[in-house]
Amino acid sequence: MKTEQLSLARQLDLVFKELEEELSGLSSGTVFVQIRNNTIGKFGIRHHPLEGRNGELRSEDSGLTPVQYSSFRIMALESLKYKRHWTHGEISYEFAVRQGSIIVDAILESNYNMANLMIRYPRHTYSDSLTEVF
Repeated sequence: MKTEQLSLARQLDLVFKELEEELSGLSSGTVFVQIRNNTIGKFGIRHHPLEGRNGELRSEDSGLTPVQYSSFRIMALESLKYKRHWTHGEISYEFAVRQGSIIVDAILESNYNMANLMIRYPRHTYSDSLTEVF
């Protein structure tokens, strides 16, 4: 089965399965997925796993618990309900553990290409409407 034959939700679920081990070592960061033709291509995590205190760098000791990971995954899948009418873009999930709870902000970014519009709307279509405005 090819990736493009899977629903976007199923692809996102696979992304989270792939990132599960890495997320278990992080308590904050940003998970991102880049989408083209409703297919996830590049994905990953942006994070700063080292923290500095009193002039020393050290690695974080804890990451997401299985319950926090599961909540994060469910929230990410639920966010797809807010994706409307676009096929190219990026979704970023900023996450942080605060007082034992995971907080997630989803940022949906649609991308369009002007060259595609020029093909879809021939010159006479948009030039006629421009003369009406001016």
